[in-house]
Parts: sequence; C-alpha cells; structure tokens
Amino acid sequence: MYTLVVIRHGESQWNKKNLFCGWTDVDLTQQGFAEAKQAGKLLKDAGITFDLCYTSVLKRAIHTAYTVLDEMDLTWIPVIKDYHLNERHYGKLQGLNKRETTEKYGEKQVHLWRRSYDVRPPSLDKDDERNPAFKMPYLKIKADKNFPLSECLKDTVERVTPYFESVIKPRILKGEKVLITAHGNSIRALMKHLENISDEEISKINVPTGIPLVYKIDKDFNVVKKEYLGNQEEIQKKINAVKNQSKA
Repeated sequence: MYTLVVIRHGESQWNKKNLFCGWTDVDLTQQGFAEAKQAGKLLKDAGITFDLCYTSVLKRAIHTAYTVLDEMDLTWIPVIKDYHLNERHYGKLQGLNKRETTEKYGEKQVHLWRRSYDVRPPSLDKDDERNPAFKMPYLKIKADKNFPLSECLKDTVERVTPYFESVIKPRILKGEKVLITAHGNSIRALMKHLENISDEEISKINVPTGIPLVYKIDKDFNVVKKEYLGNQEEIQKKINAVKNQSKA
C-alpha cells in the first residue's frame, strides 16, 4: 500500500481579499502560515513522514511546503519545484474580486469560468506584463515556448497529469513517501486523474486551504481510501467557504 499526501497551500493574501489569483505570485497570510503549521502537526501526530516533496514555483505553495516540513522536522528532505503543479491560469480575471466579477458578469458566467471543465476565462494579451514568459521562474525553461495566457480545468489536467505520471508516480512506486503542496485547481486536476472523476462531477469539488488530504493507494495504483485530516466539521466549513467565494 502506498501513501500520497496532497495539501492546498494555506490562505494566501489574495484568498483573503477574495481575488482571482492564478499564476500571480502572492504570499501566505499569517492565517495561511498557521494553517500550514497545523497541517504539519496533524501529519506528525498521525505518524506520517515523507522522503521528498513536490510543489509549484509559486511562493504560497512553496512556503506552505517548508512550513509543513519544518513542523515535522523534515526540512532536510528534497523539495522539487515545478510549474506543472502551478494553479490554473485565470487569464484576465487575475486580480479581480470574485464577488464583484459575479455582479458584473452574472453568477452563471462566473461559475462557468471558475468551475466548468472546458471553458477558459478571457486570455491575457501576449504583451501583458502578467504573461508568464516575462517572469523570472519561467525565463530559463526552454522546453515550453508558449506558457498559458488562460486555462480551463481541462488544460490544467493536461498539464498536471503527464508530470505526475512521468515524474512523481515512479517515485511513489519505488516506495518513497511523497508530499505534494499545490493549488485548488492543480489538486482538482490530480484528484480527477487519481479517482477517475467525471468531467461533470469534478466541477462540484472544492478544495480547502491548508488541510492534508491523505490517499491510500494499492499496488495497481487504485485509490482505496482518502481522507482529510482534522476536525471534519471545520473542514466542511472551509470547503463551503471556497464554494461560495463568487456568490453575489
């Protein structure tokens, strides 16, 4: 039996302001750091340990990873950062308030942008300063000439899944215990892949910040059990809060 733990980063500065974040590189709030520290404590108390950690190149996920590992006295293990685990790119929505955007475009349209499987938000222009191609973490990556200017969840699945299959899964199959700290939509993409969730059902799933999601996986890499660690009532409140972010 293999164990894989996935954690969405703790509350970010733009989560607190209820802004679309995407690939914008914002940090955690004090509450976000506290969530990450609590996640580390829960994992340690559960007797879970790790051999290596994967995270995105965005600081809210990176700082969550190191805070969790510090709480577990595991800061010495390798932490591998890769943009394939980045949040979904929200295009021109990045920086906009979710409720204000709902008031402007309507709840149905914003729900499509946020939760539909294959509808992209409006794209950034190529010369927009927010284009990832102009940002330091991506300048030296030569394998990909065109970074996304907007993504739907389907795009995120097509980015996350091959990386997981080719890079992370082989390490798990070797018996290494892996922690992934990532983002709401890159985690939803991974959940869809691991659990064979339908395009329709994945739209109903919301991922709370800072809560360890523990997968138990059999020798054929089928999920036999999954659970969020912590107080289940509080976790459900956090899931509902994510769900309701864009309601007018």
